[in-house]
Amino acid sequence: MNITLKRLLGATAAVTTGAAALLGAGAGTASAKGRVHCDRAQRVIWSSNGPATEVIAHRCDLPDDNHRWYTIDIDTLVHTHHEMDYQNGKVDRTKTLHDRTVRCLGHIAKKDTVLWFGCPPS
Repeated sequence: MNITLKRLLGATAAVTTGAAALLGAGAGTASAKGRVHCDRAQRVIWSSNGPATEVIAHRCDLPDDNHRWYTIDIDTLVHTHHEMDYQNGKVDRTKTLHDRTVRCLGHIAKKDTVLWFGCPPS
């Protein structure tokens, strides 16, 4: 095997091992630190762009620092279903779920209301 190929394989193995170690360490700490509790939240199932990624919550205990992901424990989560697959359509029904957990990328807080964004559909 030529020396360039050996070096390339060695570098690839080092990068792969390092990335796996970093991802493993980050995943373990992210769930422990970014945990939040909210009393009540609403989630529209569909937005104009497809599945909704936002949750509007009330009475949340916000963390003091920024994290990559937040795990939000919600006492009462209300899902709004529309007749059509877009947000401006007529509301078909709502479904109330209790004791749910949602993961989100970030938040914008204004008084008692928190807009959680980047929440994958659940």
